[in-house]
Amino acid sequence: MAPRDPPSESTERNAPSVEKAFQEAPSEMVAEILAGELHLSPRPARPHTRVASRLGILIGGPFWLGRGGPGGWVILYEPELHLGPRPDKLVPDLVGWRRERMPDALEGEETLAHYDLPPDWVCEVLSERTRRVDKGPKMRIYAREGVRHVWHVDPLARTLDIFRLEGSHWLLVDSFSQEARVRAEPFEAIELELSLLWAD
Repeated sequence: MAPRDPPSESTERNAPSVEKAFQEAPSEMVAEILAGELHLSPRPARPHTRVASRLGILIGGPFWLGRGGPGGWVILYEPELHLGPRPDKLVPDLVGWRRERMPDALEGEETLAHYDLPPDWVCEVLSERTRRVDKGPKMRIYAREGVRHVWHVDPLARTLDIFRLEGSHWLLVDSFSQEARVRAEPFEAIELELSLLWAD
């Protein structure tokens, strides 16, 4: 991805009509507010859901549960993130926080459903319906909020792209495809078998 500067921080709030439309979005749609605009996407298709679920298992076991890996992370599937002063409201496919930044991921029953702490790692599973948003406005928001690592997984092309935030720019660290066995930051402590993501 070509380096680009994130937009300057805006103190403008989301329009009440946008917030209302977000709250009233049909349950079968994924609603997000990005830079003040409402985006509605259908629920993910089967290849998307399968790959995201498998990746959550492969990463979550060693890094969240500490089974076969170092632990030290909180890994969540499709959390709602509220980031920045508007706020932008995003639903990434997978996110991770280093445990020391989020010592109590569950908190209490009265805790809000969304998270306003920027994650350390985000994974977006690309589809034709979400590719433009995942690669454009969401990447700019993640850069602005200081998310250090972003992965893009394409289940149809069978590729994994690894991005690292360098200052205010995204650096494409590596690209992997098909059946590769990889050690991908920030989870280099384990070898990830990409073939397990694409298997039926």
